[in-house]
Amino acid sequence: MKITLKKEIMFLLSLSILFSCSSSNKQFSEENWHSQVLHTDRSLLYAPHFKDGKFFNPWMPMKNRSFASFLEWKFTRDDNSYTEEEKRYLPKVIPNPVERIRALGNSDFIMWVGHNTFLIRIDGTYFIIDPIFSDRALLPKRVTPPGILPDELKQLTSTINVIITHNHYDHLDENSIQQLPQDASFYFPLGLKKYFISLGRTNLVELDWWQEYSVDKKFKIVSLPKQHWSKRISQYTNTTLWASYMLITPGLTIYIAGDSGYFIGYREFGKRFPKIDYALLPTTAYHPRWFMHYAHMDINEALMAFEDLGARYFIPTQWGTFALGEEPPGFPALELKRKIAEKGLDPKQFLIMDIGGIEVLKKNYGTK
Repeated sequence: MKITLKKEIMFLLSLSILFSCSSSNKQFSEENWHSQVLHTDRSLLYAPHFKDGKFFNPWMPMKNRSFASFLEWKFTRDDNSYTEEEKRYLPKVIPNPVERIRALGNSDFIMWVGHNTFLIRIDGTYFIIDPIFSDRALLPKRVTPPGILPDELKQLTSTINVIITHNHYDHLDENSIQQLPQDASFYFPLGLKKYFISLGRTNLVELDWWQEYSVDKKFKIVSLPKQHWSKRISQYTNTTLWASYMLITPGLTIYIAGDSGYFIGYREFGKRFPKIDYALLPTTAYHPRWFMHYAHMDINEALMAFEDLGARYFIPTQWGTFALGEEPPGFPALELKRKIAEKGLDPKQFLIMDIGGIEVLKKNYGTK
């Protein structure tokens, strides 16, 4: 089918919304980058982060993004640097989610639905993170199906707490939002309230960094900084905030990173929240490093973040569902397994889930 010039332009402009860029210069040094990160002023994590109608990361403001550098990446990418195994590898998809969840009885659990979508149940209360059930994230096509569908989710509960990390299309999907129960409660960063009102949603909680909100008087959602950015076709660059979260429950603490580059915040979170049980950390869209390093961690950095947090378990997120970076969708899980072996880490701490996979959550973090 012939693609018109207009469609080609729209295609490229739409793709640019999904990705970040820190520099158009391919000369990139990991050593210099990490030195810069580790020498940032930790107090700036608490500094004002909104000026002239836009949000920003005060500890290390993002350099101006260049569409030319995005095109440079797209037209010079090297798909031959990956083996056939790395190109083909994908997570398994486990069927019958409702039956398997019901078989758990009252157990607390986390299910990987795909990408950054996780279904969590703790003490009978359901949470879902960045729900996306659609075949596409704006344009990138899904390569694995969701682990549970909205109609199946409704068989389990009529009420659910929805946590949104930011407005990029692979994290905030309008069609998926519309399919959730009408009385769902939504928790999201500053600037998105009007958007959810336009979708007819009424149970809305908008949070700034470091704000806390109590759910059912026994759960606490803490909004935290992360190193990222925001944009949609209908929302200008950085006019809405981005956030990570700490979900704190009577017996469990779960860190939800969303998309983020590596930054000094992980060390601060580890100090402020000394008993994190599960860390959901991103492992996607990190190649090429010269283009992706500011807003996306590679595997080494995700492991550094895990160590900084002092968490009990690492759950890799966002791999195996969409092709967003230069690396194949399943590649991050393979690289994570290699790094665990190379560094002599305890593989039991790393929960590399299948889509539709369920982990029964273990309470009572042990003494560090």
